[in-house]
Amino acid sequence: MAIVALDPVLVVTTIERLRDRINQRFPNSGLERVCDSLASAAKRTESETAYIQAPNMLVRAGVGAVLALSLFLVLAAIRNLNLNPGAPKALEIVSGVDASINVLLLAAAGVAFLLTIETRLKLRRAIAALQEIRGLVHVIDMHQLTKDPGMIGGARTSASPDRDLTPFELQRYLDYCTEMLSLAAKIAALYAQAARDAQTEEAASDIERLATNLSQKIWQKISILRLRGGE
Repeated sequence: MAIVALDPVLVVTTIERLRDRINQRFPNSGLERVCDSLASAAKRTESETAYIQAPNMLVRAGVGAVLALSLFLVLAAIRNLNLNPGAPKALEIVSGVDASINVLLLAAAGVAFLLTIETRLKLRRAIAALQEIRGLVHVIDMHQLTKDPGMIGGARTSASPDRDLTPFELQRYLDYCTEMLSLAAKIAALYAQAARDAQTEEAASDIERLATNLSQKIWQKISILRLRGGE
Protein backbone atom coordinates (compact mmCIF):
# COMPACT_ATOMS: atom_id res chain seq x y z
CA MET A 1 0.00 0.00 0.00
CA ALA A 2 1.43 3.36 -1.07
CA ILE A 3 2.08 5.90 1.68
CA VAL A 4 0.22 9.18 1.09
CA ALA A 5 2.32 12.19 2.09
CA LEU A 6 2.25 15.94 1.64
CA ASP A 7 4.18 17.19 -1.37
CA PRO A 8 6.15 20.43 -0.70
CA VAL A 9 5.95 21.41 -4.37
CA LEU A 10 2.15 21.21 -4.39
CA VAL A 11 1.95 23.20 -1.15
CA VAL A 12 4.11 25.94 -2.68
CA THR A 13 2.02 25.95 -5.86
CA THR A 14 -1.20 26.30 -3.86
CA ILE A 15 0.17 29.22 -1.83
CA GLU A 16 1.44 31.00 -4.94
CA ARG A 17 -1.95 30.59 -6.58
CA LEU A 18 -3.60 32.05 -3.48
CA ARG A 19 -1.15 34.97 -3.56
CA ASP A 20 -2.12 35.67 -7.19
CA ARG A 21 -5.81 35.58 -6.28
CA ILE A 22 -5.23 38.05 -3.44
CA ASN A 23 -3.24 40.30 -5.78
CA GLN A 24 -6.06 40.36 -8.31
CA ARG A 25 -8.69 41.15 -5.66
CA PHE A 26 -6.59 43.37 -3.35
CA PRO A 27 -3.53 44.58 -5.31
CA ASN A 28 -0.55 45.86 -3.31
CA SER A 29 -2.26 45.01 -0.03
CA GLY A 30 -0.63 43.97 3.22
CA LEU A 31 -2.39 40.63 2.95
CA GLU A 32 -0.69 39.96 -0.38
CA ARG A 33 2.72 40.67 1.17
CA VAL A 34 2.02 38.28 4.03
CA CYS A 35 1.01 35.59 1.55
CA ASP A 36 4.22 36.23 -0.37
CA SER A 37 6.18 35.70 2.88
CA LEU A 38 4.25 32.47 3.40
CA ALA A 39 5.16 31.36 -0.12
CA SER A 40 8.84 32.11 0.56
CA ALA A 41 8.72 30.07 3.77
CA ALA A 42 7.08 27.20 1.87
CA LYS A 43 9.80 27.27 -0.80
CA ARG A 44 12.47 26.96 1.88
CA THR A 45 10.59 23.99 3.31
CA GLU A 46 11.52 21.82 0.34
CA SER A 47 15.27 22.27 0.91
CA GLU A 48 14.97 22.26 4.70
CA THR A 49 13.04 19.00 4.84
CA ALA A 50 15.51 17.46 2.38
CA TYR A 51 18.33 18.44 4.76
CA ILE A 52 16.45 16.95 7.72
CA GLN A 53 15.82 13.64 5.95
CA ALA A 54 19.27 13.19 4.37
CA PRO A 55 22.23 11.84 6.37
CA ASN A 56 24.81 14.51 7.21
CA MET A 57 27.96 12.75 6.04
CA LEU A 58 30.30 15.52 7.27
CA VAL A 59 28.94 15.28 10.82
CA ARG A 60 29.01 11.48 10.71
CA ALA A 61 32.61 11.45 9.48
CA GLY A 62 33.61 13.81 12.30
CA VAL A 63 31.78 11.69 14.86
CA GLY A 64 33.46 8.55 13.53
CA ALA A 65 36.90 10.15 13.78
CA VAL A 66 36.31 11.29 17.37
CA LEU A 67 34.98 7.86 18.36
CA ALA A 68 38.02 6.17 16.83
CA LEU A 69 40.33 8.53 18.72
CA SER A 70 38.44 7.87 21.97
CA LEU A 71 38.73 4.13 21.49
CA PHE A 72 42.45 4.49 20.84
CA LEU A 73 42.93 6.48 24.06
CA VAL A 74 40.96 3.93 26.10
CA LEU A 75 42.98 1.04 24.72
CA ALA A 76 46.20 2.94 25.33
CA ALA A 77 45.22 3.60 28.94
CA ILE A 78 44.41 -0.07 29.50
CA ARG A 79 47.66 -1.21 27.86
CA ASN A 80 49.70 1.07 30.10
CA LEU A 81 48.39 -0.76 33.15
CA ASN A 82 51.04 -3.08 34.54
CA LEU A 83 49.21 -5.79 36.44
CA ASN A 84 52.33 -7.82 37.27
CA PRO A 85 52.32 -8.19 41.08
CA GLY A 86 56.06 -8.05 41.20
CA ALA A 87 56.30 -4.73 39.41
CA PRO A 88 54.54 -1.63 40.76
CA LYS A 89 53.05 -1.41 44.18
CA ALA A 90 49.40 -2.23 44.82
CA LEU A 91 48.56 1.47 45.29
CA GLU A 92 49.93 2.30 41.87
CA ILE A 93 47.85 -0.48 40.31
CA VAL A 94 44.67 0.75 41.99
CA SER A 95 45.45 4.29 40.85
CA GLY A 96 45.92 3.12 37.27
CA VAL A 97 42.68 1.13 37.30
CA ASP A 98 40.80 4.15 38.67
CA ALA A 99 42.23 6.37 35.95
CA SER A 100 41.22 3.86 33.28
CA ILE A 101 37.66 3.69 34.65
CA ASN A 102 37.43 7.49 34.52
CA VAL A 103 38.59 7.43 30.91
CA LEU A 104 35.98 4.80 30.07
CA LEU A 105 33.20 6.83 31.71
CA LEU A 106 34.21 10.00 29.88
CA ALA A 107 34.41 8.08 26.63
CA ALA A 108 30.91 6.62 27.17
CA ALA A 109 29.50 10.12 27.85
CA GLY A 110 31.24 11.43 24.75
CA VAL A 111 29.85 8.61 22.63
CA ALA A 112 26.31 9.31 23.86
CA PHE A 113 26.73 12.99 22.99
CA LEU A 114 28.25 12.38 19.56
CA LEU A 115 25.69 9.79 18.50
CA THR A 116 22.87 12.33 18.97
CA ILE A 117 24.59 15.43 17.59
CA GLU A 118 23.20 15.01 14.07
CA THR A 119 19.66 14.58 15.38
CA ARG A 120 19.97 17.65 17.59
CA LEU A 121 21.29 19.78 14.73
CA LYS A 122 18.35 18.80 12.54
CA LEU A 123 15.88 19.31 15.38
CA ARG A 124 17.20 22.82 15.99
CA ARG A 125 16.74 23.64 12.31
CA ALA A 126 13.18 22.30 12.25
CA ILE A 127 12.14 24.13 15.43
CA ALA A 128 13.57 27.43 14.12
CA ALA A 129 11.55 27.05 10.90
CA LEU A 130 8.39 26.20 12.84
CA GLN A 131 8.83 29.31 14.98
CA GLU A 132 8.85 31.37 11.79
CA ILE A 133 5.62 29.70 10.63
CA ARG A 134 4.02 30.35 14.00
CA GLY A 135 4.96 34.03 13.69
CA LEU A 136 3.33 34.20 10.25
CA VAL A 137 0.14 32.68 11.68
CA HIS A 138 -0.04 35.53 14.19
CA VAL A 139 0.63 38.11 11.45
CA ILE A 140 -2.26 36.68 9.41
CA ASP A 141 -4.49 37.00 12.46
CA MET A 142 -3.42 40.63 12.91
CA HIS A 143 -4.62 41.43 9.38
CA GLN A 144 -8.15 40.24 10.07
CA LEU A 145 -8.56 41.71 13.58
CA THR A 146 -10.14 44.99 12.42
CA LYS A 147 -12.24 43.34 9.69
CA ASP A 148 -15.41 43.37 11.79
CA PRO A 149 -18.68 42.80 9.88
CA GLY A 150 -20.60 44.37 12.75
CA MET A 151 -19.04 47.75 11.99
CA ILE A 152 -20.14 47.99 8.36
CA GLY A 153 -22.02 51.24 7.98
CA GLY A 154 -21.35 52.21 11.60
CA ALA A 155 -20.17 55.59 12.83
CA ARG A 156 -16.39 56.10 12.68
CA THR A 157 -14.05 57.87 15.07
CA SER A 158 -10.79 59.59 14.25
CA ALA A 159 -8.93 56.48 15.45
CA SER A 160 -11.10 53.96 13.62
CA PRO A 161 -9.35 51.75 11.04
CA ASP A 162 -10.29 52.06 7.39
CA ARG A 163 -13.40 50.07 6.55
CA ASP A 164 -13.80 50.65 2.84
CA LEU A 165 -14.52 47.05 1.84
CA THR A 166 -17.95 46.01 0.60
CA PRO A 167 -19.58 43.02 2.37
CA PHE A 168 -18.57 40.79 -0.56
CA GLU A 169 -14.95 42.04 -0.51
CA LEU A 170 -14.79 41.63 3.25
CA GLN A 171 -15.99 38.03 2.97
CA ARG A 172 -13.34 37.29 0.35
CA TYR A 173 -10.68 38.94 2.52
CA LEU A 174 -11.65 36.76 5.46
CA ASP A 175 -11.79 33.67 3.23
CA TYR A 176 -8.23 34.34 2.11
CA CYS A 177 -7.12 34.59 5.74
CA THR A 178 -8.60 31.17 6.56
CA GLU A 179 -6.90 29.64 3.51
CA MET A 180 -3.55 31.12 4.54
CA LEU A 181 -3.93 29.77 8.06
CA SER A 182 -4.71 26.32 6.71
CA LEU A 183 -1.69 26.41 4.39
CA ALA A 184 0.58 27.57 7.22
CA ALA A 185 -0.49 24.47 9.14
CA LYS A 186 0.36 22.36 6.08
CA ILE A 187 3.89 23.81 6.01
CA ALA A 188 4.28 22.87 9.68
CA ALA A 189 3.05 19.37 8.87
CA LEU A 190 5.80 19.04 6.25
CA TYR A 191 8.43 19.47 8.95
CA ALA A 192 6.75 16.93 11.22
CA GLN A 193 6.55 14.54 8.26
CA ALA A 194 10.28 14.94 7.55
CA ALA A 195 11.68 14.92 11.10
CA ARG A 196 9.45 12.24 12.64
CA ASP A 197 10.42 13.06 16.21
CA ALA A 198 8.15 13.86 19.14
CA GLN A 199 9.31 17.44 19.68
CA THR A 200 8.88 18.49 16.05
CA GLU A 201 5.51 16.76 15.80
CA GLU A 202 4.29 18.51 18.95
CA ALA A 203 5.45 21.92 17.68
CA ALA A 204 3.71 21.31 14.33
CA SER A 205 0.53 20.13 16.08
CA ASP A 206 0.58 23.26 18.22
CA ILE A 207 0.69 25.43 15.09
CA GLU A 208 -2.17 23.44 13.57
CA ARG A 209 -4.30 23.90 16.71
CA LEU A 210 -3.54 27.63 16.74
CA ALA A 211 -4.43 28.00 13.05
CA THR A 212 -7.66 26.02 13.53
CA ASN A 213 -8.75 28.13 16.51
CA LEU A 214 -8.07 31.37 14.64
CA SER A 215 -9.90 30.08 11.57
CA GLN A 216 -12.97 29.30 13.67
CA LYS A 217 -13.06 32.89 14.90
CA ILE A 218 -12.83 34.16 11.33
CA TRP A 219 -15.62 31.84 10.22
CA GLN A 220 -17.86 33.40 12.84
CA LYS A 221 -17.37 36.73 11.04
CA ILE A 222 -18.04 35.10 7.68
CA SER A 223 -21.24 33.55 9.05
CA ILE A 224 -22.44 36.99 10.17
CA LEU A 225 -21.76 38.39 6.70
CA ARG A 226 -23.67 35.55 5.04
CA LEU A 227 -26.62 36.01 7.37
CA ARG A 228 -26.72 39.70 6.56
CA GLY A 229 -26.50 38.96 2.87
CA GLY A 230 -29.55 36.73 3.14
CA GLU A 231 -31.71 39.40 4.72
